[in-house]
Amino acid sequence: MSHGEAEDNLVLQAREMLATGRNEEEVFAELAAHTSDWGASAAAVCLALGVPRPDAEVRIHEVRPLFDEFEVGEEDLVAMFLAVGHVFVVDRVLDGRGERIRDLLWTAACARGGFPGGMIPWFRTGELTKIFLLFAQTPFRDGRGSPPEFWAVMATAGELLATEDGPDQAEVAAGLEHCRVQATAVGTGSQMLP
Repeated sequence: MSHGEAEDNLVLQAREMLATGRNEEEVFAELAAHTSDWGASAAAVCLALGVPRPDAEVRIHEVRPLFDEFEVGEEDLVAMFLAVGHVFVVDRVLDGRGERIRDLLWTAACARGGFPGGMIPWFRTGELTKIFLLFAQTPFRDGRGSPPEFWAVMATAGELLATEDGPDQAEVAAGLEHCRVQATAVGTGSQMLP
């Protein structure tokens, strides 16, 4: 079997396992245990998920040093680190409007003074409404970031999100109204609401 055929076979196995409902970590761990080629196994999972080959190759190259830290039999631990490192995240390609919203939310995150690292996949997978609602509902921390910039950018992102139909439309409208009130309050120097 040639290298290309072996790789194709691993990708096919990964697709079949994912189709049965197994998660990326389980699939990687099983493939890695059978092949002893952790890089090829990780690449197969990425490709089976739909990560473009060039992106998959870059991700595997970046995490390859991690493999030296573990021994055969520790595939589950490697799988956990790959998942935490977002190796298996499938980036969503957004249209111009979606990119604008994602950029605004990223600006809001920076103006907020930071955000949990666990949210990075939300940005990458385009879960824009989820990010907006979380930021709109979370109290601003005193002494961190720039409240005026945060609330102004959030209001702009909310206005763009409010123009699309979806199951969260009522929550988006309420979040937008909250952002507008906060933007006005910090703009006039009034006491911010929670």
